[in-house]
Amino acid sequence: MIVRTLQECENSERRVRSETWQSVRMLLANDKMGFSFHITTIYAGTETPMHYQQHLESVYCMSGKGRLVNRDDGKEFEIVPGTLYILDKHDRHTLFAEEELSLACVFNPPITGKEVHNSEGSYPLVSE
Repeated sequence: MIVRTLQECENSERRVRSETWQSVRMLLANDKMGFSFHITTIYAGTETPMHYQQHLESVYCMSGKGRLVNRDDGKEFEIVPGTLYILDKHDRHTLFAEEELSLACVFNPPITGKEVHNSEGSYPLVSE
């Protein structure tokens, strides 16, 4: 059994920050669960282009308000508490945070915890 608190993960190397977001990686590849789990904060007033070419991701909005744009077809979606979006086709997307967004994210395959976005907004596939 694994038990962790958000607070203890925030105060460790599991907290990774960038210019537009921070990710607290609570469950990682070395936990051997087959997926990783993160609590991600997207800072208000920012836009974050992403394109996970090696990973599938599900994102649940816990708080805040934003807009998700599919960069391939231009479709836009409002992101508010209770919204789940699933990037099941390695979708090229941009997340606009009108307010600070608090998101629960699941990645498959799991990340190791050392990944940061590359120039395409993707995480490389890293093995332990």
